[in-house]
Amino acid sequence: MTATPGSRPAGALLLCRAQPPAVRPPAQLLRERLLLAPAGPDWSVLVPEGKPWLDDGEPVDRVVTGWATALAVAAATWPVVALWWDADRAGFTLAAGFRRTVGYTWLADGTPAGEDEAMSTFADRLALDPVLDVQALEPLTRPDPDADAHARLVGLVAVLARTGLALPAGLVPGRNPDRLRAAARDRGAELLEGSWREAVRAELDVVEDTRVGPYLHGPRARVLGAAQLAAGLPLLAWGAARRSGGWATAGALLVAHGALALAGDRLHARVAP
Repeated sequence: MTATPGSRPAGALLLCRAQPPAVRPPAQLLRERLLLAPAGPDWSVLVPEGKPWLDDGEPVDRVVTGWATALAVAAATWPVVALWWDADRAGFTLAAGFRRTVGYTWLADGTPAGEDEAMSTFADRLALDPVLDVQALEPLTRPDPDADAHARLVGLVAVLARTGLALPAGLVPGRNPDRLRAAARDRGAELLEGSWREAVRAELDVVEDTRVGPYLHGPRARVLGAAQLAAGLPLLAWGAARRSGGWATAGALLVAHGALALAGDRLHARVAP
């Protein structure tokens, strides 16, 4: 299963450990054309409609790492696994809240090019079985002449299937992005392309109905909002200065959520009896 350099155009999938109604609002705030579909009882998948890594010349892994970070910080309660690939490499990035992202990379022929500790951290943050699942992940970090980068991603998805992940038919990591989008649309995936105002309103409705709701009110809301603004403003400036669309988007979403938390707290205080 050796890959031929240049044979696979760059692509990505974002696996969110939450159901579509919870994923929709923060995903809309990314202001990217994304296809959203359920992927098991507790998972959703986002398929990019556009190709910003081609239009802006930014590496696909950097773009999707920014997206995953923004989604995970916005969600606060569920992690995001970004799967990505291009002609030379493939890999994943795990984002969970404000924690440092963790990832792993393989060369096109499947040669491991990451740190073994990343896999153990990956398993720990997703609460995978410390014995069975970790044992299943270990072969992905060892040389295997019969497994290229595409096979490595498929193997990773197989391990995540133990947590309930079930990608819709045709959504195979490493596949041609045009075919991925066609498969997602054939399975009834929802196209996300709402306005910031619609996304913020939906986000407020969702968080009020979840355990994150209390964090929108009182001291916790102010602390969370201030922390998001403090983290988002320099990240937005850093991404803009380096023309890094992925990280600029992550910074913008952090700023938006920080402002949302502070505004939600003030609004609640005004209408509270």
